[in-house]
Amino acid sequence: MTDGCERGRERGQGYELPMLLFAGFRAAIDELHARLADEGHPDVRPAYGFALQAIGERGATASEVGRRLGVSKQAAGKTVERLEELGYAERAADPADGRRKLVLLTPRGVEVLVRSGEIFDELYAQWERVLGAERLAGLESDLRAIVPGAAPGAGFRVDVAGWFGG
Repeated sequence: MTDGCERGRERGQGYELPMLLFAGFRAAIDELHARLADEGHPDVRPAYGFALQAIGERGATASEVGRRLGVSKQAAGKTVERLEELGYAERAADPADGRRKLVLLTPRGVEVLVRSGEIFDELYAQWERVLGAERLAGLESDLRAIVPGAAPGAGFRVDVAGWFGG
């Protein structure tokens, strides 16, 4: 008979797993941004990465960026303005509707997203060396089993800023 305190975990310590998951996320993001800074992208912040993802390959209006990020149109507009200042995004007339402005990734914006993906692959290889391929694959599979909608290729939500903000 078990009382839920298997493997040395005591009751009242259930908070530790979410905190470890967050700490792992934070460690990966901190490493990513340190490397991006060393490679010529010192002004990129985690929120900008989510915004670049929200803009996507085809572009988006500021309102769409706000909805995807879970923030107000005004907050999205400020983020887009900063991305423009840094050279990662630009606004252009929507070819389907000249009254609308699209936010588009610049070549520099695409570059930082591509490089981010490469760095994440390098981090994955590092974790594989530490944990072993089988354990890492098991961890990934287990997380997909408990995270709603996390099937391979399904994509992930980018509304972290809005979620944390309220």
